[in-house]
Amino acid sequence: MALSRAERCLARLLRLLSRACLALLGLVSPAPPRAVPPPRAVPPPRRALLLLPARRLAARLRRREVSCIEVVEAYVERIKEVNPLINAVVKDRFEEALQEARQVDKLLLESPGDDYLEEKFPLLGVPITVKEAFSLHGMPNTSGLVNRRNVIATSDAAVVSRLKQAGAIPLGVTNCSELCMWYESSNRVYGRTNNPYDLQRIAGGSSGGEGSVLAAACSVIGVGSDIGGSIRMPAFFNGVFGHKPSTGVVPNDGQFPNAQGVRTSFLCTGPMCRYAEDLELMLRVMAGPGVNRLKLNEKVSLQKIKFHCMDHDGGSIFVSPVDKEILQAQKKVVEHLEGKLGVQVRRVAIHKMKYSFQIWSAMMSSKDSNGQEAQMFTELLGDHGKPVWPLWELVKWLLGLSSHTLPAIALGLTEKLMKLNPGGNAKLVSMGKSLQEEVEALLGPDGVLLYPSHPTVAPRHNCPICMPFNFAYTAIFNVLGLPVTQCPLGLSSEGLPLGIQLVAASYNDHLTLAVAQYLEKAFGGWVLPGKV
Repeated sequence: MALSRAERCLARLLRLLSRACLALLGLVSPAPPRAVPPPRAVPPPRRALLLLPARRLAARLRRREVSCIEVVEAYVERIKEVNPLINAVVKDRFEEALQEARQVDKLLLESPGDDYLEEKFPLLGVPITVKEAFSLHGMPNTSGLVNRRNVIATSDAAVVSRLKQAGAIPLGVTNCSELCMWYESSNRVYGRTNNPYDLQRIAGGSSGGEGSVLAAACSVIGVGSDIGGSIRMPAFFNGVFGHKPSTGVVPNDGQFPNAQGVRTSFLCTGPMCRYAEDLELMLRVMAGPGVNRLKLNEKVSLQKIKFHCMDHDGGSIFVSPVDKEILQAQKKVVEHLEGKLGVQVRRVAIHKMKYSFQIWSAMMSSKDSNGQEAQMFTELLGDHGKPVWPLWELVKWLLGLSSHTLPAIALGLTEKLMKLNPGGNAKLVSMGKSLQEEVEALLGPDGVLLYPSHPTVAPRHNCPICMPFNFAYTAIFNVLGLPVTQCPLGLSSEGLPLGIQLVAASYNDHLTLAVAQYLEKAFGGWVLPGKV
């Protein structure tokens, strides 16, 4: 499907508009002068207690080798130390967390035995953070929307409730992009979140607060959501692990905005963490009965996996070329798998991946099987009021009068443009379904695809507006419904995280999780930020 002349002109026009908007953004929001240069990165954690995976931390707590109050105090101290630099935790619940830690210590003194505790409370005493878009009782639930700045959650989201029942202790909620639909976590309610490896870089979005807080060793594990890469992009930019489960396994209830219509098949709630071994533990808890649809109890033989590799999407004009260092990191993975495991990694070229952005956009705005249309983004911006007029909001933004961010306004405009070509959208939806069949057939019951997590390392703040469609590298797998694990692969020459996506066929999450654990051992996994 060749791009039409109109599509090529549209791509060029969008790039010109993006650059113009970035220039305007610099004029409207100039950086304040600083008497003292800010630090480049957050300082590395000093306490060894902050460097334990959730599974091992829970085991140490059950054996009474460390008290829960000591653990929670260590994380509270760490957040107070670095959160002024990264602005990731937007509302804390430290007093409640310390009280819950005391209750855990009391339970540990009175418990009948370790086996009972491990089975009933696998995350007992483990500190967690939660994306602010999810309901956490007593915490704000704005999703970065000014109209919701006074909304306080009166209950817990389904996954939050399950994690708390498993013994986890929430420390607070973390920042996201406005309405969770942009890949830089910045909004008019809480401001902008910074990358702990370089404070002048983005933390990603929409679960950017989670990515940042985990990489900075301010939390052990975290809760994210993903409809276009909102778990995997922040995990990539911040050098941690993130997993988008197979569609329909983990409940999405209790987050704002929740998906409607066809988007219920694209939105996924999933785990984010510093250590690969915690992904499966979290997934089991978050999925609840849905975990039975997966094969997490099956032993995985890496030598029997059929590995496939794709270096880029085929050259879409809508996205940036893949950075050389990202390609080099992926090449090292291929060489390692072939050299150490003795497998053959097959290079593939899936032609339709070139149209990832167009397919995602068309499928996101399509009708479901009942003919129900997806809710318009402009309606969500109005939050049960009148839909927002994007052009009018753009004028207000230029005058400094809008309560919305520029990316949110731009998305509203893009949504309007997509409605102008229903015939083209129908063809793209058909192409998406064909692509899904093709990729499922390629991967089969034992295949894993290696694919870039993003075409560039973490960009500088505001720069995503110049490359607004780069999220297509992650977004395509939402509309395909496939499980994907983002795995860190060390740091670039600039000290920024590198990574790779591991993709499997539906309900084969166990394969990507197993490969992620192997690559963590081979390439080192999460790297301490600020380490000289």
